[in-house]
Amino acid sequence: MAEQHGTWPAAAQPPAGWLPDRPAAPVGLPPRPVYREPHPIGVAPLLSGVGAAVVWFALFGSLGRDLAGYAWWTLTAAVSAWAVAIVLALLGDRGVATGVGLAAGIGLSVAAGFVTARWISTNDWPLW
Repeated sequence: MAEQHGTWPAAAQPPAGWLPDRPAAPVGLPPRPVYREPHPIGVAPLLSGVGAAVVWFALFGSLGRDLAGYAWWTLTAAVSAWAVAIVLALLGDRGVATGVGLAAGIGLSVAAGFVTARWISTNDWPLW
């Protein structure tokens, strides 16, 4: 049977399955608190952080002439992006910081995937 929430007239008996809006607090105690995020993260700041990090990684990745250069420039871009994300999380917008950190992790994973694929196919570590 589906649960029904809401108020019910005091004179009539409530039907089976009816639940009150909120249970009453015991005598002498305050009502239970409702916890909310004090600084919620919105979609627009998150996507702007992802977009900024994608542009950042495209600029840094384009500086590399081969796989080793691309990987080292991507590692540099990831470390600097994470530093910016930490500063943004502490002093700025946490949504943008989350987007930058997310895109930085994905960008570094893509570079690590290319390095790993080359390492597996040639049996030679490409970064030295």
